[in-house]
Amino acid sequence: MSHSSNNQSWQARREAAVVQGVGTLLPVFIDRAQNAELWDVEGNRYIDFASGIAVLNTGHNHPKVVAAVRAQLEKFSHTCFQVTPYSGYIELAEKLNDLVPGPTPKRTLFLSTGAEAVENAIKIARAHTGRSGTIAFKGGFHGRTMMGMALTGKVVPYKTGFGPFPGEVYHLPFPADYLGVSEADALAALDLCFSADIEPARVAAIIIEPVQGEGGFYAASPSFLQRLRQICDQHGILLICDEIQTGFCRTGKTFATEYSGVEPDIMTLAKSLAGGFPLSAVVGKADIMNSAKPGGLGGTYAGSPIACAAALAVLEVIEEERLNQKAQAQGEQIKTRLLQLAERFDCIGNIRGPGAMVAMELVKERDATRPDPDLTKRLVAEAGKRGLVLLACGVRGNVIRFLAPLTAPAAIVDEGLDLLEQSLLASLA
Repeated sequence: MSHSSNNQSWQARREAAVVQGVGTLLPVFIDRAQNAELWDVEGNRYIDFASGIAVLNTGHNHPKVVAAVRAQLEKFSHTCFQVTPYSGYIELAEKLNDLVPGPTPKRTLFLSTGAEAVENAIKIARAHTGRSGTIAFKGGFHGRTMMGMALTGKVVPYKTGFGPFPGEVYHLPFPADYLGVSEADALAALDLCFSADIEPARVAAIIIEPVQGEGGFYAASPSFLQRLRQICDQHGILLICDEIQTGFCRTGKTFATEYSGVEPDIMTLAKSLAGGFPLSAVVGKADIMNSAKPGGLGGTYAGSPIACAAALAVLEVIEEERLNQKAQAQGEQIKTRLLQLAERFDCIGNIRGPGAMVAMELVKERDATRPDPDLTKRLVAEAGKRGLVLLACGVRGNVIRFLAPLTAPAAIVDEGLDLLEQSLLASLA
């Protein structure tokens, strides 16, 4: 094997060429991938429990996605929708307008990244309400742009050294029983925010992830989302559901908001929408979405024809391969194994999450108040050495999140869970 094609030499070149601000979980350089498996430049195989951070619910290189992209590439790769539009953008918008929850007629805007979707959701909310304030949640993650960072409720590493941030953003505690924060606590904090920080009549939107991603896979209950919906309606505030990580069957419903029966005013979508291609969407009630004037929204690459073709294929795969049912089955498979491990290891404090959006919280001696971020780091590193790609998350840095492709065969998921068990044993040694 030549020196130029090993992980170590690529890592040296990376350090010499790429900024250090882009962190890397595992210093292995991927050569090819298929469904839930990756192979690096040295030929080592990995089981993928990360899916490029929830982007590959349909797996790596799904044949349908590859075929759709290839067909589009033969025609054209880019014209800019604002210059000369194309049919894929419109077909995909029609499908998403039908797919997102609620009976109100919808309109869709396409962009390239989740952060852009969040930025534009706030722009649209301000244009519609004529208000400026936004309320978000501690532990929430909404991207790395200036407004995205302002809304994000976690300082290290996302906000450190980058302030000041846009003003009039207020953070509430996110209800998480395991962390001792009840729904009543969160609602009381909202009341306090209205009396101490900003009057409701100045708030354009409340933005919430139905299941916090980066924050640790804590799910908002149906009753909490229903109550937020009522409060928003009472004060003319828009409810924005950020489904960037939860969307497209990850939780066992096409969108996690569906568990609550709530119709959001606006939803932000990205990640698994286009099976690995950069595409995001803002979908919302038509009268709200049309509040921005022509020219006020857009972007050069927004709604790439190649990404739209991929996304149309993804929507077919979701239906044909029944990915919501697969997510439920995979979630059961993972949780069953994790519960068995929890009986043996007192470092596993909590296992949770809807569908295949599963988390395992690591603590000392089953004590919720004693998070173990060091063990979490060791486990991720150890798993990587053994051929399992694992992601950590959580405000306290002590949560392992499971994001395998929903198309992963059960045998591969089992193999990954075996590697997890070996890695945990080694990390505790």
